[in-house]
Amino acid sequence: MSETKLRDAIARHGRSLYQRRYAHGSSGNISARLSDGFLITPTNSCLGDLDSARISKVALDGTHVSGDKPSKESFLHLAMYQERPSAAGIVHLHCTHCVAVSCMCHANTADILPPITAYYVMRIGKLPLLPYYRPGDMALAEAVRGAARGHHAMLLANHGPVVAGKSLDDAVYNAEELEETARLFLMLQGQKTLFLTEEQIAALREAFPS
Repeated sequence: MSETKLRDAIARHGRSLYQRRYAHGSSGNISARLSDGFLITPTNSCLGDLDSARISKVALDGTHVSGDKPSKESFLHLAMYQERPSAAGIVHLHCTHCVAVSCMCHANTADILPPITAYYVMRIGKLPLLPYYRPGDMALAEAVRGAARGHHAMLLANHGPVVAGKSLDDAVYNAEELEETARLFLMLQGQKTLFLTEEQIAALREAFPS
């Protein structure tokens, strides 16, 4: 996909996510990989009102190349791209249900959501919870980098999800699946619930290898 089309796609996805309340205010950011870097939504921008021509372009070393000043969380995207060559798009949101789950106490922070649906297993798999870091703390980049070696999706404590995909569309769909699974998880609290078995998960992975 050309850079112009990727810019338009970022604006289109941003508008859709904002209108459906996956994002609010100026929170959240979206990026797409280029051959010589990546495009990312500008700092303090609203995903619902992006100007595709002003979307930031960042080099592979993190240098701002063109467009408005990039998101202050662009270092999260850079770390993910550097660790996951297959990642072509990344979405970071402060979506309500994921943030709620990120604030909860979890016995196993290596994988905090159960296998509620086949689609969650296929799109996310395992979801680690990273420790809390203040906004802008560069130590968060290293935490994301470490998690990205084994996962394309992660949840930042008291913050929100970072989700990659094999394309920009794939990253958005993965992020949406994660938020809906977090919503289901919260709805099912205190209820007797059947989760997918190890055998069912293995069958899914055999039928739909990542």
